[in-house]
Amino acid sequence: MPDDALPLLRTPEGAAATARAAALLAGGADVLTGVARLRAEVGPELAGPAWELARLRERARPVFGVDADRLFLTADTLEQAGRPELAARRAARLLADGTDSAADLGCAAGTDTVALARAGARVLAVDRDPVARELTAANAAALGVDDDVWVVAGDVVELVAAARGGEVAGCGAAVLDPARRAGGKRQLDPDRWSPPWSTVATLLDRVPRAVVKVAPGLDHERVPDGVEAEWVSVRGSIVEALLWGRGVSETWRRATVVRDGTAHELTAGADPGPADAGPVRGWLHEPDPTVIRSGLVSLVAAELGATLVDPTIAYLTSGERAASPWVTSHRVDEVLPFGRKRLKAALRARGVGRVVVKKRGSAIEPETLARQLRGPGAGTATVVVTRVAGAPTALLCDVINPG
Repeated sequence: MPDDALPLLRTPEGAAATARAAALLAGGADVLTGVARLRAEVGPELAGPAWELARLRERARPVFGVDADRLFLTADTLEQAGRPELAARRAARLLADGTDSAADLGCAAGTDTVALARAGARVLAVDRDPVARELTAANAAALGVDDDVWVVAGDVVELVAAARGGEVAGCGAAVLDPARRAGGKRQLDPDRWSPPWSTVATLLDRVPRAVVKVAPGLDHERVPDGVEAEWVSVRGSIVEALLWGRGVSETWRRATVVRDGTAHELTAGADPGPADAGPVRGWLHEPDPTVIRSGLVSLVAAELGATLVDPTIAYLTSGERAASPWVTSHRVDEVLPFGRKRLKAALRARGVGRVVVKKRGSAIEPETLARQLRGPGAGTATVVVTRVAGAPTALLCDVINPG
């Protein structure tokens, strides 16, 4: 979207053009047909931006729900935007002590700004990028919270460096989401984030009621003493990792799994240590990635009466299926030393022609192996390639043979 398009889209004429574009999209129009129709109906200045905004709102709808039809977005901000239900969860926790002012440090399109305002805070939204500031202001107005939002230009590094008395920029709470991409590439080194790790550490040290979004792969050694680290997953994928300041922190590590709108939380006040290892039994359990990243696999193992299949591999095994939000369970039908010929023969003997391949602790490519294992049978199975007691092993799981 051109930088000068947003003011046009916020006018009544822009709103009408975007609504018309949405109707054309809903009717199945392709981009060439849709933009041509719009150019004829609303003029060339609005046609392209209106079509793009309508398309972005359509993409945003599964995540943002009814809010999506009022949001102003760019492709970049949509890709980077957090889930509003998780932003609301963060805001509620950050303001739980009655704090009524918060700074959104690097506001992007305003997802956290809106959540904080809806939770009852007066919000200072800060960004150096004029497009981000304009998007945040537009979205705060569109969602009816603009009376409690002030959008300003500012340098987050300077603001955090000036933080005193538990406040930053005069606010009693803060949200920081450092940019972790540059030039289209993910920045794995926290010192290369924008703002860098030094600013993250300073904020957590000086503002007790702060939360910082970080990369899920952050080294545990980076987490300051007294700061809680949390990993959150939705539908089996980690969607955010958070560091909670000492005024909000409640524990050492937290794994949160969101399923059907309910947040299931697993916590530990200190490192629980590793789980024991043992032989493969009747069920294999695949821990949610939040459990693995938070270092809490041994807590789940104890809850399920399970052991690791190998001291270095995060697969658990027990004699029973687990009804637990922390794992996905697979029935183990056969355990084999890993070898493609041996594995293919075992599948053929069971009438299995299609498999899903999972791996952990193996160099195989799951998609390639799945193709190599295809056969004439009508049955299906899950093949797990891993190490068991140090040995390369294949587990045949969940075999279904309709014949």
